[in-house]
Amino acid sequence: MKLPKIRLRRADVERALIACSAVLVLLLSVRSGRNSEPYEEPLEDIPQVSVSASKSEDLCQTVVYYEDGDGYLVPVQREVVRREGIAKATLEMMVQNPRNDMDAARLGLVPVVPEGTTFDLDISGGHARVDLSASALDASDKQQEENMRTAIVWALTEFDTVNDVSFLIDGQAKKTLTHGTNIGGSYTRVGLNLESQSDAQATFADSDEIQLYFPDRGGRLLVPVSRTIYGSDDAATAVFEFLRGPKADSGLETPLDKSVQLLGVDVADGVITINFSGDFTKIAEQSDGGVQTIRALMMTCTRYPGIKKVKILVDGKPYQLPVSDMPTFANIADEVETSYPEVMEIE
Repeated sequence: MKLPKIRLRRADVERALIACSAVLVLLLSVRSGRNSEPYEEPLEDIPQVSVSASKSEDLCQTVVYYEDGDGYLVPVQREVVRREGIAKATLEMMVQNPRNDMDAARLGLVPVVPEGTTFDLDISGGHARVDLSASALDASDKQQEENMRTAIVWALTEFDTVNDVSFLIDGQAKKTLTHGTNIGGSYTRVGLNLESQSDAQATFADSDEIQLYFPDRGGRLLVPVSRTIYGSDDAATAVFEFLRGPKADSGLETPLDKSVQLLGVDVADGVITINFSGDFTKIAEQSDGGVQTIRALMMTCTRYPGIKKVKILVDGKPYQLPVSDMPTFANIADEVETSYPEVMEIE
């Protein structure tokens, strides 16, 4: 499979170029105002950089939600320096600006919050109240508004101290954003990349929401998808739905061949054992040897409490997986950048 180039919106690139040009003009103006004689900074005034000190910085992981070229929200785990207010700092990483644009572009993604947006954040008793500045009203369309709202909710509820999120705009309660997206009330972790439903499906009351992971069209990232089901949200159901694959028009990769059959699922002692038919071995023909398919299956299964390991059988016999370690997160920024270096393409 040929990996696609990273696609950047021209506006994002132009914003980065404008910022760089402004910095260059400032530097030149400062330089022209100095004496024309060369200047050497005294050696004792040059700050000494300690490599060992920089490596020993206290780092922590946070989860940022970006948008891909198909409009899906993609969670990415990033390492940041531990500090006070890490939740607010996480939101600030999702705002469109030159630095955030380039950080996201290395992954083939874009930030979702309009440029210039700032946040006031109050977290108390499991509830987060986010006060966004008026720039949040500058989203280009309703999809960006919805993705911004969902990204903020999911990024904040990644923290154990947050269960639900509500919104203000410039300190005032507001029911909708510019393009009609609802921000009234309180929001929890539901509806991430929710698949569309037909009117007939929507009439069933006895339904549940299940989360699956599928590789994106280039196989670089894993995309979480929420699917409405009419049964129990358990690991066996999740495996069955994973085998069905994403919707045909989703833009996501179908991880398993349509000929593969599910022969059985068993969960015991923290291990889920999945028995597939013989055509499961076709994953070895994938460009990465089936690595992303197995990682997607593992992420789909291990979101259920108690499941720590995935074991695959093919026609009842153990199958040697192309990856030995269970993934700790769907998309880890450093790993994606290292494994899938890309060339940026401006749209």
